[in-house]
Amino acid sequence: MEKIEDQFASLHIVRRSSEPKEPTYLLGIDTSKTVQAEKGGLVAVLCSNGSIRIYDKETLHLLREFSGSPGILSGVSFANSCDNVYSASTDGTVKCWDARVASEKPVQLFKGYPSCSFISFDVNCKDHVICAGAEKVDEDALLVFWDARFTSQDLSTRDPLGAYSETHSDDITQVRFHPSNPNLVVSGSTDGLVNVFDLSADKEEDALVATCNSVSSVSCIGWCGKDYKQIYCMTHDEGFCWWDLNHLDTDEPITCLNIQDVREITDVKDGHLDYLIGGLYHEKMERLFVIGGTNTGKIHLLSCTTAGLTHVTSLHGGHAATVRSFSWNVSEDSLLTGGEDAQLLLWKPGAMEKTFTKKDSLKIASSVQQRVRVHSSDSYKKRKQQ
Repeated sequence: MEKIEDQFASLHIVRRSSEPKEPTYLLGIDTSKTVQAEKGGLVAVLCSNGSIRIYDKETLHLLREFSGSPGILSGVSFANSCDNVYSASTDGTVKCWDARVASEKPVQLFKGYPSCSFISFDVNCKDHVICAGAEKVDEDALLVFWDARFTSQDLSTRDPLGAYSETHSDDITQVRFHPSNPNLVVSGSTDGLVNVFDLSADKEEDALVATCNSVSSVSCIGWCGKDYKQIYCMTHDEGFCWWDLNHLDTDEPITCLNIQDVREITDVKDGHLDYLIGGLYHEKMERLFVIGGTNTGKIHLLSCTTAGLTHVTSLHGGHAATVRSFSWNVSEDSLLTGGEDAQLLLWKPGAMEKTFTKKDSLKIASSVQQRVRVHSSDSYKKRKQQ
């Protein structure tokens, strides 16, 4: 089997999305899980202008665009069994569109409780349950749940099944369901806590399986390891944590790795690391990788072991500004990336690299910038000065 290092290093740009009418940051990417023989796959992209753009996966032609108005959208995810696409909104809803049909309104609206403002969400592997994380209001930071199943008496608007309110003390920035167990979900918050829940339990206190502390505001979480019994976490000040849930009932420590600032200890060949983008667990190789980058658009692949993070290889020549999002297709060994230069790129191994003109970095003067993920450099600069 070809090593992922070689697969990643052999990637070249084969497609670049056309220049959009309204340039925006590309904050999130997901691809459709169902591919019909007569129709190609779809790509959904979360944009900083509050919209979801749907592209053809192979040509990167823009097919349609959904508006999240009046709220600001966070996250984007396709259903596992159909081409519905979801996003959470600060207007207190999770919105669902049919990605193959142009529509001004969502086909379903999952309404939260009064005063809820959602900034994270996920759908479980069976498409039965949606969970969304809210900003803290008064003393409450809620995890809200809905029944997402379609029925013969389907309603366009759904009310919540219930909520958890006791386990986080600040904004819930991340929610991720387990890839194969529909009852397991992990949440992360600006309070630094990463909580694992088993939804088959009746009460919140019984559902809480584990609490891990990143000691910093959580920006990204995910499942990894054999049978996905491990979790990893990234923080807004570029920290990285990795925990093994197999050790919960043993005397072994659950912490596999804890790095306060990846930028300070990671040696990148012929360059440097400015920020982390996300994690990539390669199931066939049973290896965890971390994706990071530079403010000029270079993308770094880092290998993760209990000894630390090691730079493997880099991609360059694609983006001209910070890369905000990616989606790796394991079966095709292809990569989609989106950035602050408003470019959506498709990379494939061994392809002939075409000549592209790198787009200028966008300067978007908008309140939206205050809502999207911001990589903090303050603590890093302070430590460098000491």
